[in-house]
Amino acid sequence: MQIVKILPLAVISIFIVSCASLNGGSSSFDDSDSPYVKEETTPVVKEQPKPKTEKIVVKEEKVTVVDDKSAETFKYYVIIGSFRVLENAQNYKKQLIEEGFLPVLLENENGLYRVSVSAYNEEDAARYKIGSIRNKYEKYNDVWLLIRKV
Repeated sequence: MQIVKILPLAVISIFIVSCASLNGGSSSFDDSDSPYVKEETTPVVKEQPKPKTEKIVVKEEKVTVVDDKSAETFKYYVIIGSFRVLENAQNYKKQLIEEGFLPVLLENENGLYRVSVSAYNEEDAARYKIGSIRNKYEKYNDVWLLIRKV
């Protein structure tokens, strides 16, 4: 007679244990507020965008400033555009000014007009500027470094 009383309890216990194992090994009640249970969580780490590391094109040329003949000359120029026709370079310069750049026009020995948006005497500073332009402006990912020949 005692087995008849224990059998339903055993069946119910097996049922509860089975249900708990289906729920990832935990019981169906929420025990997140319990001081005795601490769930381990894995922090979600967002991957930071990596700076673009495309190679920087570097050219060495003799150039002169077209806009302001008395402007200071630098060793390194960040070039964002090149044109055969001065008027096209000037129009591009106007567009860049509207975007917040301070471009300067240069002319090389072959008559090409280079549009520079930054100039430096330190190469690292010029390379850093190229990287920041590439990261900020997708459309200017072909910006390159001109080293002025003396």
